Amino acid sequence: MTTTTIRLPAAQPPGTVLGTAPDIGESADAYRAAGGYGTHTGPGELLAHLAASDLRGRGGAGFPAAVKLRSVRDNGCRDDRGGRDELSGRPVVVANGEEGEPGSAKDRWLLRARPHLVLDGLARAAAVTGAVRGFVYLSDPAAGESVRRALAEHPPPLPVEVVETDHTYVAGEETAVVRRIDGGPALPAAKPPRPFEQGVGGAPTLVSNVETLARIALTAARPDLRLDIARGILVTLSGGPAGPVLTEVPYGIPLRALASRHGVPDAAGALMGGLFGGLVDARALDLPLEPGALTAAGTALGCGAIRFLAPGGCPVACAADAAAHLATESARQCGVCVSGTSAVGDALHALAAGTAGLDTADRLDRWSRGLRGRGACGLLDAAAGIAGSLLRSFPGHVRSHLAAPCPVCAAAAPAEGRHRLTVAVPEVAGPPTGASPVPLPARLPVPLPTALPVPLPALKGTP
Repeated sequence: MTTTTIRLPAAQPPGTVLGTAPDIGESADAYRAAGGYGTHTGPGELLAHLAASDLRGRGGAGFPAAVKLRSVRDNGCRDDRGGRDELSGRPVVVANGEEGEPGSAKDRWLLRARPHLVLDGLARAAAVTGAVRGFVYLSDPAAGESVRRALAEHPPPLPVEVVETDHTYVAGEETAVVRRIDGGPALPAAKPPRPFEQGVGGAPTLVSNVETLARIALTAARPDLRLDIARGILVTLSGGPAGPVLTEVPYGIPLRALASRHGVPDAAGALMGGLFGGLVDARALDLPLEPGALTAAGTALGCGAIRFLAPGGCPVACAADAAAHLATESARQCGVCVSGTSAVGDALHALAAGTAGLDTADRLDRWSRGLRGRGACGLLDAAAGIAGSLLRSFPGHVRSHLAAPCPVCAAAAPAEGRHRLTVAVPEVAGPPTGASPVPLPARLPVPLPTALPVPLPALKGTP
């Protein structure tokens, strides 16, 4: 697997999740010396800042963080009958570090490199919601070791347990997280209730992506930069000649600028949002990296994983790889998902192999519209989205594949297709003894702005 590198902005703004030394694990002493674990922003004030900045979750769905926190808090409050005053009914907070998207590496890197930033955010989320228990949920052994070391270095104000699971596409879905923490399988459950209503042990539960929690901690440390913090995002870029890259960019940067900086200035399109955003053609690269704009254009930012399609590459091969991955990762507990993902995967494989029937495009179109929303989680939706986006964005390629075999697809190895989408986690060294702290931005006594400019930083490689 090709090594994933980290790229820092040339003019790095304060309040970044990536930090200044992303290839070195941050110790508790360094984090505290730089201002971490401070107490100057109270829970109510923090919730107001998160609402004003409109921080969205970074796990894929993009749900407003303040709304989610408030919902868990309100569901955990004592009701008119005096219920929920026992420990078992008090809220629970979970740091979700299980990223199932094959093209994403940000969450595992974050737990390996900056576990204290995540744990600080988890403790602050607990204070906002009134939670009395916390969990860090992950599947990466190196991340687990890093988090356990961080917990020993700086015990949090509430008991926090590390729960490990197998790495699968569906294991990070919030109801699967709850089931696994409760001792069951990491498989999605029927909804409602949602975890914010009834989650771990039946208690209202916040399941929050680890990058979201990191941005909560940064907002608490520097609320005057709340908009910059909320509008920054870790992205995992792949498909370029130099291998995958993890970097941090602001909302609003054009996809084409990202492609150019990644070494694919003439990209033919991209696979967006991990697998959930589907395929887009070259025209869509003029869109800004902004959740609302991408959703309006029929794609999605998702977890921030973007795979660019190199000129001369084949989007059909990419779609076949994605569908094969989804079919393999199906939890196999919904009959429609088992049959639907297999049917989409087989059809796209036949299209790539040059053996598809003339009705293949019609069947893919029918499935892309009819399968959405019928599974217990988003996996079936992702498979339907892959099929539909290929038909919308690359109809000429679909027609040519129906007419004759594609030499690009023929040169690929179908059995290894799904693994071509997987990126490695950037390497992180353990924290050195006596390491200089990685500074959090200094807190300045200035009024909170109503808007902050978001510059487009030039990127440079980490030496």
